[in-house]
This record gives sequence, C-alpha cells and structure tokens, in this order.
Amino acid sequence: MSALTVSQEPDQNWDDLVRFWEEMEWPEGSKVEIIEGIITVSPAPGLPHNVIAARIQRRLYSAIPEDWEIFQTLAIAVPSRLGMLIPDIVVAQLPDHTESDTHIPAALAELVVEVTSKSNARHDRVSKPAAYATAGIPLYLLVDRWAPGGPTATLYGEPKGDVYRVLGAAKFGDPLVLPAPFDLTIDTGGFPEA
Repeated sequence: MSALTVSQEPDQNWDDLVRFWEEMEWPEGSKVEIIEGIITVSPAPGLPHNVIAARIQRRLYSAIPEDWEIFQTLAIAVPSRLGMLIPDIVVAQLPDHTESDTHIPAALAELVVEVTSKSNARHDRVSKPAAYATAGIPLYLLVDRWAPGGPTATLYGEPKGDVYRVLGAAKFGDPLVLPAPFDLTIDTGGFPEA
C-alpha cells in the first residue's frame, strides 16, 4: 500500500494546516504527517520495520539522561518547512510545558531515527532530513532497508541550513557508532533486511 497525499490551498497558513491535521478523522492505524505542506497518510509500518525501531530504542535507553524520553509515535513540528513529522524514533528532552498535546517543537529533539518503507523512502532520504536539519536537530539516523547499494544505516549530524554532514555509515551487519551524548554502538547485524 502506498502513501496518500492531501493537498491544501496554496494560501493555507500553518495554524490552519495543523488544525486540519489534528481535527480530521484519519484511517485508524495510519501514520499521518505534514511533509512540505502536504498531508501524507501512510499505512502502519510492518513487522521488519518495527523490529528495527524496537532494537534501536532498546539500545538507546542505556544512553539517555533521566530528563530525556524516547518516543515512537510523537509528532515534531517544523513550521519553517511546513512539517509535522512523526519519526520512527525521536529522542527528546521533556518540555516544561507544551502548547499542544499532539506534538512538540523539533528543537527539543536530540536524535531522530527514520526506517525507510518502500513506498515513502524518498521522504526519509530527502524531505525529512532537510526539515530536521533546518530545525537544528543534532543527529539524524537513517536506516534505509531499500538503499540502492543494499540495506544501510547512515548517521547524519552537524546540521547547517537544510543539510547534514554524514558522520558514519554501515551496511547491515556492521556496527554504527553514535557520538556523544549517546556514546554507544548500534549493532545492525540483527536488522531484518526486508
């Protein structure tokens, strides 16, 4: 099943777009994001996708401070890129308070992880990293099961404008090191490839 996009009027402002995203009744179990101003509805990820996210999440718990949390379904807002994105994993500081219970500002995120799905890999490779870099999120981990050269995990960092620098990459089966503040190694050997 592929993603469905819902276009809004060109003059639609951010607040109206977010309100529509929050108030619309979307198909149960679907993942609904705003990517570059377009509401995108995707089916829930499958088992291999979820296994990868769960294994990364389990590893991250040993490395985060008490006032940080790990979320798999929390939206992060990047208004400057017209984005309300739901990473497969977001590691974020807990805010003192929030204006909304549906999302947090992207600036609170320390790490975002995206695991590609065949139908929307382009978003994870192009649109989302540009939004995450623009928001200044320090680290972006892309686990690309559908990479042209074979399944790969790539760590990006040092955001500048809407671009990240590649900090490291590993073919599935090789270890990938996350730098401070995490200082841990992700074993990609247990990641299912399809």
